[in-house]
Order: sequence, then structure tokens, then C-alpha cells
Amino acid sequence: MYNKIKAPVLGALASCALAAPAAASNIDEAVNEVFANSTGWFVNFIFSPFPGTTFPWIVAWLVVAATIFTVYFGLIQLRGFKHSIELVRGDYSDPNDAGEVSHFQALATALSGTVGLGNIAGVAVAVGIGGPGATFWMILAGLMGMASKFTECTLGVKYRNEYADGTVSGGPMYYITKGFAERGLPGGKPLAILFAIFCILGAFGGGNMFQANQAHAQLTNVFGDFPGWITGVVFATIVFLVIVGGLKSIASVTEKVVPFMGVLYVGTALIIIAMNADKIGWAFGQIFDGAFTGLGVAGGLAGALIQGFKRAAFSNEAGVGSAAIAHSAVRTSEPVTEGYVSLLEPFIDTVVICTMTALVIIITGQLVIDPATGLYVLNESGSIQTVGGNSGVALTSAAFSSAFGWFRYVLVVAVLLFAFSTMISWSYYGLKAWTFLFGENKVSELSFKLIFCLFVWIGAAASLGPVIDFSDASIFAMAVVNIIGLYFLMPIVKRELTSYNARRKTGEIKKYK
Repeated sequence: MYNKIKAPVLGALASCALAAPAAASNIDEAVNEVFANSTGWFVNFIFSPFPGTTFPWIVAWLVVAATIFTVYFGLIQLRGFKHSIELVRGDYSDPNDAGEVSHFQALATALSGTVGLGNIAGVAVAVGIGGPGATFWMILAGLMGMASKFTECTLGVKYRNEYADGTVSGGPMYYITKGFAERGLPGGKPLAILFAIFCILGAFGGGNMFQANQAHAQLTNVFGDFPGWITGVVFATIVFLVIVGGLKSIASVTEKVVPFMGVLYVGTALIIIAMNADKIGWAFGQIFDGAFTGLGVAGGLAGALIQGFKRAAFSNEAGVGSAAIAHSAVRTSEPVTEGYVSLLEPFIDTVVICTMTALVIIITGQLVIDPATGLYVLNESGSIQTVGGNSGVALTSAAFSSAFGWFRYVLVVAVLLFAFSTMISWSYYGLKAWTFLFGENKVSELSFKLIFCLFVWIGAAASLGPVIDFSDASIFAMAVVNIIGLYFLMPIVKRELTSYNARRKTGEIKKYK
């Protein structure tokens, strides 16, 4: 089906845009209305606040879990950072171990799922609503989330399924089922099924529709308005051509795309920051002051904290369980090694890349400040008033373009790469959840891939509001189930960690390089 579509796609773009703009707009509006009406109840439940407050219970759920894992594993994110880098370099890699990809490829695949438009558009949303102070809480959430990632990825490898053809299936669906059974705990299978359902929804939402939506927004921001369904068709075709080859195909793409897009984006951000070096101190002052006072944003400290943690969780997915699916396929005989490797994800994603985005937005003066009070000016919706009224990816684009007009074209490339890499990684996450429910066979796999590509089209056609709400709700729903499983299984991770470190000290764990 998709091969038949591929040939006429590019040739049809211009004629579609010119011949039926009114019809296309009606399609976009119809898709958006149906989508918003059918998902509102789910979003409201996931983000409902504690009684008498505006603090969503799901944010507290993630914060408490990350704190517990940080304490339980003795600040593993700091103690294990050096060894994480050694493992990614391949110092301890035995090519004869079971698995499909290297430590670096597993990290690149997982990073391609987390380093996406949450780093570009999501950070802009957080700063636009919670102010610069949201950046502080994003960084803190990223640092603590490293311990959550360590826990889930260690379990992902330990309880994975290894098949005769060399392929692997792993993730929360498997470690909740097997781990609960090993400890004699009831309820493992129902929890695993529930996680798989949420993972499929998360793959369609945050890992797919949000990416397509914001990629289209950036394209129209730079090249002019055209219907979203056209972007959706093109993206869906390209994504399908990659994901049809399975994980090895995905890994071979991500190991090349992720480093390139990371250097491109961070390098561009550093150039802009260097050009405004005299404002760096002021920008960090805004971040720290805003973290505890709000500097006039709605909700003050609470508003900054909530937005910071929400965006960090959506961006790095620590505690969500998605990355454990990618890391499960690594070539290793020691589950805890991939726990160490996964520590780097929240650090790279949130502490480095998200901070770069926030600094560029703040330092280029995109947020309107009242000179008389030093507080941020709010619009009617309660968000910070921005220069040009931009929000989401358009705000980040305006910040990058303020230095040089042509930087927005660099950002277009970054946005498209980020969106593409996230979609292909999340297609794998969703596929493994799908096959857990419906069986490991070619028909099941192809069915999911076709449905996934349909949701690429839906995401590009729908508006930002319903898409971002559904994306957040789906991913946070995964975290509800996953963290329950992690609480019951973290003693097993502690046992693996103690054994591995003891054997590494005695020289039983040897370097291969």
C-alpha cells in the first residue's frame, strides 16, 4: 500500500495545496474535533489535581518515585556516571553476548525516542506558562530521573525474552509479569496488560502525533501555511519505509541521526548563547529566582514546579518504562550494565538539551517583562506574553531566529530530525506492547505499523491543544503502572547491582578494550 503511495506523493504536494485548500482545512477541523471530543475524559483523569490544590497527582507520583530510587540506590546517578561512559564506549562489550544491538545503539535508539520535540516545543510550553523558573525544576527532575531510568532498564534486560532467531522482546510488560511471578506476587499479568495498552496509546500520542503536529507547525512557520494532512502523508510514508525493517533498521538509522541532530541543535544554541554572553548571568538569575518566586507567573513557585516537572517527564520519560523496551535488546549478559548506560539519557535529554532551549528563549528576550516591576506580563490565558504572541515550537523558532534569520532553517532541519527519530523509536515501543497483547507474528506486526502511520497523519492534521494533552496523559498513564512494578521489583535491581559491583572489584568483570 505504502509503496504505491510513495511515487506520486511529492508530485501531488503542489497540486493538492493549490486545488483544495478549503477542503483540506475542513479535513483538519473535522479530525481535530473528533479527536478532542473522544480523549477529553482521559486527559482530565490523568491530570486531576489533589483536592483543594492545582497540583496534579501524577506529578507528585513521578517526583516521589524518582526521589525514592535516588535514595535507595545511593545516588547511583553520580556514582555510576563514569562507568556509564565506559560501557557506552564498548569497554566491557562482549560481541558473543545475546542481544540485537550494542550499548551505544541501544542508547541512541532510546535517546531518539526521548530527544524529540519535547526538547524544543515542550520546553517552550513550560517556560511560556511556568516562567524561567520551570527550567530549574526541569533540571532537578532530570537529575533525579536518572535513578528511575537505571531501575527500569536493568529490569528490562533481566526479564527479556530471547528468541531462537536472535531477536529480543523486553520492557515493563515482561518484567512485571516475570518479576511478580518470581517474587510470588499476584496481579503481574493484569498490570502488564494495562501497561501495554497505555504504551500503545503513548506511542500513538507523545511518540507520534505530537511529533508530527509540531513538525508541521515549524514547516508552516517558515514556509507558509498549508494543510496538515499533507505533512502527515509524507511523514507517514517515510516512517513506514524505516520501521518495516525492524529494530536493527531503526538502530542503524538512530545511531547516525541522534549524534548529528544533537550536535546540530546544541551547537546552534551555544552560538546564540555565546553571542549574548553578557546576559548569561542574568538568565541564570531569572531561572533561580523564578524557581522559588515565579516572578509573576500564575501559581508562582507551584506553577513553575508543576510545569518544570511535567515537561521534564514528557521529555526524558524517566519512570515511564518506554526506554526499557529499547535497552532490553542490548548485547549483554549483565542486566545492570544497561541500567548504568541508561543513566545518561535524562542527563543528555533534560540537563543538557532542554536547558539549552530554555536559555536561548530567555536570553534572547522572547518573554515580555514589565520594566517597572521586573515581573513577567501575562496574557488573558494566564501564560507569559511573548514577543509576537508565539508559543510551542514557534516560540523556540523565534528565539533561534532572533540571532540570524537563517537560523530558523537550521531549526527546521533539527525539528524534522527530532520528530522523525522519535517516531521511529516509539513505533518500536508500541510494536512490542502490541505483540505482547496480540502475539509475535508478521501479521500482527504489520497491522500495528500501518495503524501507527495512520496516527502520523492524524497528528499532523490535529491542533496542538488536544494533541499535547493526549500525549501527556498517555505517557503519564504508562508511568502509573510502571512505577507500581518498580516499587515491588527494586530489591531485585539492588541485588543485581551489588553482585555486579562486587565482581567488578575482584576483576571477574573484565574489560574487552
